[in-house]
Amino acid sequence: MQGPTLRDVASAAGVHTATASRALNPNARALVHPDTARRVLRAAESLGYRPNPIVRNLKTIKSGAVGLVIPDLTNPLFPPIVRGIEDVLAAAGYSTLIVDTGDRPDREQAQITSLRSRQAEGLIIATALLEHPLLRQLQEQRVPMVLVNRRTEGLDIGSVAANDAAGIALAVRHLVDLGHRRILHLAGPQTASTGVERLRAFRTAVREHGLDDCARIMVCDSWTEDAGARALHAALDSGAEVTAVVAGNDLIALGCYDALAERDITCPTDISVIGFNGLPFLDKLDPPLTTIAIPHHDIGREAARMLLESIAEPDRTPRSVLLPPSLVIRGSTAPPHR
Repeated sequence: MQGPTLRDVASAAGVHTATASRALNPNARALVHPDTARRVLRAAESLGYRPNPIVRNLKTIKSGAVGLVIPDLTNPLFPPIVRGIEDVLAAAGYSTLIVDTGDRPDREQAQITSLRSRQAEGLIIATALLEHPLLRQLQEQRVPMVLVNRRTEGLDIGSVAANDAAGIALAVRHLVDLGHRRILHLAGPQTASTGVERLRAFRTAVREHGLDDCARIMVCDSWTEDAGARALHAALDSGAEVTAVVAGNDLIALGCYDALAERDITCPTDISVIGFNGLPFLDKLDPPLTTIAIPHHDIGREAARMLLESIAEPDRTPRSVLLPPSLVIRGSTAPPHR
């Protein structure tokens, strides 16, 4: 069965076929009004239209490729974000070059250098730290880029992420409504915007509920299951009396499960646990994990659209977009045991 044609895209967008062709060609898109180009790209995306990159590249010297920089491809947070990015880029005629940095700055430098040597026309980066000299260098070189699920300080770079503050507020309110007061936050690393923002939001939320003197904080050294287990062990060894844990992400929450099992502490009877990110397998755990779900696929799609805008309009003012999270209540949270 023949797929949608350029004529179909033009009809759906309400433009001439030649206008649709220019809008779908990264190298001719500047000839089309930005609003018209966005309308054509959305029509192509909704129809599932895929330009022929071979035919297009016969007419251009540009690569038609975008680099996607991921810190850890084994982290289940990233595949749905990647899918959202690829859905939008493919409809616009771009291929995606994915690299995994292993969360190492030296490897990130090498991978980005490689992407630029392959003429990647822009970068979507999920590895940003609060202080990130490489990003500053790329910005000075006017490389089109967008941060996904990350933000950084002192740099005017477009970004798309979940609203971390709103998510933590949902988590704390859920626990408070259940009757919890002694709540522990296992924060993520404070070198990343997500760790900083979620910790700041936790402090704000417990203050608003009058729980400043009851709440406890422990910072994890990484976003991993092992780090979560170590942090909870350390908190309990310190004598902290807690009835609930707000984990910095779902992997840290999994580490809480490990630590509680090692100490014969029952979840949620003795300690409730709530995660953050909404990874796909959490309903299979025992007990199923309550979590703050973020719109992974939408984050990816919006990041790709933002990068396409940056490539087409290099002088466009960067935007920061925060998408709303949602609370998914499962079996790992319950009223505190009396």
